[in-house]
Amino acid sequence: MRAVGVTPKSRQVGLLSHPAPRITQPGQVKVRTIEVGICGTDREICNFDYGTPPDGSDYLVLGHEALGEVVEVGPGVTTLGMGDLVVPTVRRPCPHHTCPSCQSDRQDFCFTGDFTERGIKMTHGFMTEYFVEEEKHLNIVPKDLADVAVLVEPLTVAEKALAQIWSVQSRLPWTNGASQGGAGHGKTAVVLGAGPVGILGAMALIVNGFKTYVYSRSAKPNPKAALVESIGATYTSCETVPVKKFAEQVGNIDVVYEAVGSARIAFDVLDILGLNGIFVFTGIPGHKAAIPIDADLLMRQMVLKNQVAVGTVNADRPAFENAIRDLGTFKKRWPKAVQSIITGRFPLDAYRDLLLGKATGIKNVITL
Repeated sequence: MRAVGVTPKSRQVGLLSHPAPRITQPGQVKVRTIEVGICGTDREICNFDYGTPPDGSDYLVLGHEALGEVVEVGPGVTTLGMGDLVVPTVRRPCPHHTCPSCQSDRQDFCFTGDFTERGIKMTHGFMTEYFVEEEKHLNIVPKDLADVAVLVEPLTVAEKALAQIWSVQSRLPWTNGASQGGAGHGKTAVVLGAGPVGILGAMALIVNGFKTYVYSRSAKPNPKAALVESIGATYTSCETVPVKKFAEQVGNIDVVYEAVGSARIAFDVLDILGLNGIFVFTGIPGHKAAIPIDADLLMRQMVLKNQVAVGTVNADRPAFENAIRDLGTFKKRWPKAVQSIITGRFPLDAYRDLLLGKATGIKNVITL
């Protein structure tokens, strides 16, 4: 089969000849890949910041945001059939019986660090024609979401973040008891970044009742700002409105959902987090020079304002199930906005420009 991957030893990115997979276990499913989303992680792997091939392979097939169609099932498969559309999860549990998280299929909280990830760490990804996967790692998608289902995986970042927000903030009487208008009704959320993870996060926050602001780099007017404001969020550029002035405009900030991967912006905004607020880190900054921060001030504020900062990894099945549900809600509520997140669909041969060229648009997708 054709595949796109990286060979770290020779620092090459290219088209590969990859063996066609076959079902070897009763609970496995063979899937024809339909679409694979391109994200910053793929580009960082192509820059050789990280990315580890499987044992015995000198290359790693890329791609972890995928939509596929079931073409064959093992005799032990019970929930999937031929023609079903599926989105695979990414992280696989570690093999250690001493890891309670992985033993209970919560590899997002792995204690050993020996998990693997499709297309990222020690397991080939989905940027190829077919793949075989265990049934429990595949999530069925309604066919009326086929045109946007490749967005499920990036949406799981927000879904997992929301799950953490509800869990952590149960420490105090934080939400309105009846959840009238959504569990976040009466609260203010700020999203950092207007990429796909940020925009999808803004949609999730709005659906849950938060008054939502998106704080991003590019000055208005720009397509991302227009999209953000079409769903009812407020877009503000950090290039034109400094953090302190932004805080005055927004008022008390209850939630910050970081989706920008920039420590400078993140810690500037952490400084204006409100009373009893929660700051959720989801981005992974590249290797850059350290930034100066007023650690004494941040520590003092976090104690006196009863704040929490938490990092989150999107890996659990509930996050995928919630993403599929909410993507359906988004499509009904904002059909044009959801579809416009995908700004380009390209053939596999266009991989070089997409992975190594200048990043353009919001979400670009390879179709197979």
